[in-house]
Amino acid sequence: MRTIIQRVKHAKVSVRQEIIGKINTGLLVLVGFESKETQEDFDWMIKKITQLRIFNDENGMMNLSVQEIGGEVLIVSQFTLHANCKKGNRPSYIRAAKPDVAISYYQKLITEMESALGKTVQTGKFGADMQVELLNDGPVTIILDSKQKDF
Repeated sequence: MRTIIQRVKHAKVSVRQEIIGKINTGLLVLVGFESKETQEDFDWMIKKITQLRIFNDENGMMNLSVQEIGGEVLIVSQFTLHANCKKGNRPSYIRAAKPDVAISYYQKLITEMESALGKTVQTGKFGADMQVELLNDGPVTIILDSKQKDF
């Protein structure tokens, strides 16, 4: 599982010009799945996302997590995070999970993230052509990969 996490002032995702997910201060999480994700991958990723200390404390230091500030989370599926561009100019998505597998992983991530946060998260629409708008705060952008934990 690979994610791009962005600290945002606000973010929204639309499908056909209709807003389907919207947050204020919090995290925009773009997520792509491989074909064989494990419970360990989910546990590690959720813990990292919810506990990343990337929000400013009273001294302006990045010392607080999204949980600690009561921030919101928007999760958007993005299989292109697993693009392989080593050969030629057309990316290969061979490592990305097939849609029938990825959608179940996406739903699982949403459910487990809501449980970890104790509140509803906002989402995109799996497999849809989405437009994502955000105001990155910082900017702060973190890449996490459950298969390459030192990444």
